[in-house]
Amino acid sequence: MLLKASLNQKINSEAKPDISLKKVLIISYYWPPSGGAGVQRWLKFVKYLPQLGWEPHIYTPSNPEAPAMDNSLEKDIPKEAIIIKRPIIEPYSFYKRFTGKKGNVNAGFLSEEKDSRKKFTEKLSIWVRGNIFIPDARVLWVKPSIKFLSNYIEKNNIGIIISSGPPHSMHLIAMALKKKKNYLKWIADFRDPWTDIDFYTDLMLSSWADKKHHRLEKEVLQTADTVISIGETMANELAKVRGSKVEVITNGYDEDDFNITPTVKNTNFNIVHVGSINEDRNHQIFWQAIHELIAENEEFAQRVKVHLIGKLDYSVYASIEKFNLANYIEITSYIPHNEIVAHLSQANVLYLPLNNTPNTKGILSGKFFEYLAMDKAIVAIGSIDGDAAKIMRKVDAGIIVDFQDLAGFKKALGKEFERRNYPFIIDNEKRKQYSRRKLSEKLIKLF
Repeated sequence: MLLKASLNQKINSEAKPDISLKKVLIISYYWPPSGGAGVQRWLKFVKYLPQLGWEPHIYTPSNPEAPAMDNSLEKDIPKEAIIIKRPIIEPYSFYKRFTGKKGNVNAGFLSEEKDSRKKFTEKLSIWVRGNIFIPDARVLWVKPSIKFLSNYIEKNNIGIIISSGPPHSMHLIAMALKKKKNYLKWIADFRDPWTDIDFYTDLMLSSWADKKHHRLEKEVLQTADTVISIGETMANELAKVRGSKVEVITNGYDEDDFNITPTVKNTNFNIVHVGSINEDRNHQIFWQAIHELIAENEEFAQRVKVHLIGKLDYSVYASIEKFNLANYIEITSYIPHNEIVAHLSQANVLYLPLNNTPNTKGILSGKFFEYLAMDKAIVAIGSIDGDAAKIMRKVDAGIIVDFQDLAGFKKALGKEFERRNYPFIIDNEKRKQYSRRKLSEKLIKLF
């Protein structure tokens, strides 16, 4: 009798997957050695998950089209992490041949060459990207990924999956897996919006394509067990489509990255910006304020230096030329993440330009939180009632002015120049809620 009961128990257990709640599968297009902002969020979550009792399995392409390469990020991958890399077919090799572009493809709509988007080849490529490859150019990876991961999930007794987008094709992979295996818990993470993204209207969508984008977005939001976004504004907009609450877990800073020796005080007045600047973030009041302060204040003219680290839209170079600022600007196209802190520590002011687009209130760039880890004043241009502005006021991080407020921005820079030899007082306790470890603790509560 005992033997029969034991045999029946064994048969029943084999009929259902043995779900381990200590394993989580993360589907992310961006992963080291790819560099750029898209990598940081889930790399840092993965770093801390094993310390909090979770085994992360990361599914990512073996041959992605990355905006930059940064081998220094691989130090943050914990030994417990299991990385699954599979080849992806995407059309960017054809795109580069067709348009004559070389090197990596920029994210969003950052154009390093003047009038590049006016070219017929570029316009046609944008139309194809928006109307054929829906939701994005990685959609060809969806079907082979579903097939592979279906077996992988059962073999490894995984009960939780997370998809991170954009690219939002990652969500389509997770949604199909959820529909095939209803016992899975699916968390959809939105680092950026889908149909509310700032360049959505630039995709030249047909009515049919626009409807499909919206239909897929709604299906993803309503099928996922939990949806996460990086800020309150985006969460509220996604919740309208989802019909229920969207959780907020912001980006953050990793305390391990900021254990540095204080730098020797420099004699210059250094304004530092880290990250790409596209046309929507290239604000004319920034250049005009510096131009006017140079003309009005001889000491400012002798000491000011602007260091831009990251890819720049052609409009940035045009602004530098327009305001005759070439002698005051230092440009570095890319620096590995492990070297960024040294440059931030040399700053007197950390410059934060936010996108002047309809969704500007919800924009919270990754670099903003790394700025928070520094004992530096942030001077920002953006929506004065947006998510970034609210956090800045909450933690006393500096000042943000509206896109057209030249006088306000000029006054803010002038104030920081006058107090450049005095330390900027920060409240570390207020800022610790944005540490990557604290955010990872918040994440696992959703598991």
